[in-house]
Amino acid sequence: MDPGTDLPKAPTGIAGLDDITDGGLPRGRPTLVCGAAGCGKTLLGIEFLVCGALKYGEPGVFMMFEETAEELAANTRSMGIDLDHLVARKLLWLDFVHVERSEIEETGDYNLDGLFIRLAHAIESIGAKRIVIDTIEALFAGLSNEAVLRSELRRLFRWIKDQGITAVITGERGDRTLTRYGLEEYVADCVIVLENRVADQLTTRHLRVVKYRGSTHGTNEYPFMIGPKGISVLPITSLQLDHPAPTERVGTGIAALDAMLGGEGVFRGSSVLVSGSPGTGKSILAALFAYAACVRGERCLFFVYEESSAQLMRNLRSIGVDLAPWVARGLLLIHAARPTLMGLEQHLVQMHELVTQHRPAVVVVDPISNLTFDENDRALKPTLMRLIDFLKREQITALFTNLSTDNMANLANLAYTQLGVSSLMDTWLLLSNLEVNAERTRTLQVLKARGMAHSNRVREFVFSHHGVDLLDVFMVGERVVTGRARQIQQKLAAQVNGKA
Repeated sequence: MDPGTDLPKAPTGIAGLDDITDGGLPRGRPTLVCGAAGCGKTLLGIEFLVCGALKYGEPGVFMMFEETAEELAANTRSMGIDLDHLVARKLLWLDFVHVERSEIEETGDYNLDGLFIRLAHAIESIGAKRIVIDTIEALFAGLSNEAVLRSELRRLFRWIKDQGITAVITGERGDRTLTRYGLEEYVADCVIVLENRVADQLTTRHLRVVKYRGSTHGTNEYPFMIGPKGISVLPITSLQLDHPAPTERVGTGIAALDAMLGGEGVFRGSSVLVSGSPGTGKSILAALFAYAACVRGERCLFFVYEESSAQLMRNLRSIGVDLAPWVARGLLLIHAARPTLMGLEQHLVQMHELVTQHRPAVVVVDPISNLTFDENDRALKPTLMRLIDFLKREQITALFTNLSTDNMANLANLAYTQLGVSSLMDTWLLLSNLEVNAERTRTLQVLKARGMAHSNRVREFVFSHHGVDLLDVFMVGERVVTGRARQIQQKLAAQVNGKA
């Protein structure tokens, strides 16, 4: 398409939504935002006007039928939005219209001429370029004549187009239609549906662009979150695998592990999976990865889903690792939260938001298996795919831990049980517990490392007060010995060499 013929758009300023709509809402045309109660319709309209006024120099009019201007200003103040200040600067016009069923019955034939006059006055008063009407059902409350209703709905949408005003009109969901009257979605140029779903006692909000005349747009459902700073929509996953592939390598925080990975660690911007059963040291390896990033002077974002940040830092001091100085310097941000706090996709939205705010070079998630109660959850793999795709495009190195069971005899079965995510990873490390001679020994091996030579040896993974180390394999004949048996054999070997 010739760039000169592209549909003019008005950016919303809402994180992610402009990506999904390929630039914003249709300029000079009406957009219908529909959904059930509590899904965020009014807030989306408010943000559309506030961002338009502050970011793009386009004053706006908010016409409401269900709450007063004072109530609306009080409700949005908790998100840091000062509507009164915008009104005083003539960047925003708030107009509350009280509509009563009895008044509609007394006036006889119903039309919107009075509304048009009122809107025109507000638009002219501040030079508005955007308007929001919230909600359209309240405007036609009590009107029983369906023919008049349909006629006036068409008049309203046509009047908006004739004025050249970019409009957002909110509407309630119908039983079998997108809206209560079933007509608005046909006369609107753009239709956005918001949903609020509950699954396994967890609530997730979704957004979908049902139609957009004259423009391409994302057609999938996208999770969004209403947080302290308003609405945040998870951006579109890249349609092509066109992210960069840096050749720079970064250390893991364990010199012996770097040696197993070709001597230089992992590629910057790559993804690393650390699998293991409980007690194998996954969280410690993840913490060392984060610590190494801070030592290099890089920012790191550490998502923890099993323990508090204070508990994590206390436990790591037992092996001589102190994260507190890096937290104090602002290089390390530990985000500890219960996985049951929100749904899987809401976690993804929050991760994306924190990454955007903190701008880390390294992201650690410990563990991804806690993000879902069902190990066969089909949503986990596409969710992680979207996160990994985002991190790769930003050239952020990521490490994920995952709880598994020891099954050294059948690695194919192990791969199947890794929540289906091992294929997404560039490097896969397996930590295991071996029980030999009434002693438990931790081991580490590299199952895969794309693009680099790597060791195929199983190494002993040892903790001490001075840190973590990987010990060389000690052979007695054709047998590998670990733990206490290794120490005894090493002592005997040293004695023999000494006598020699």
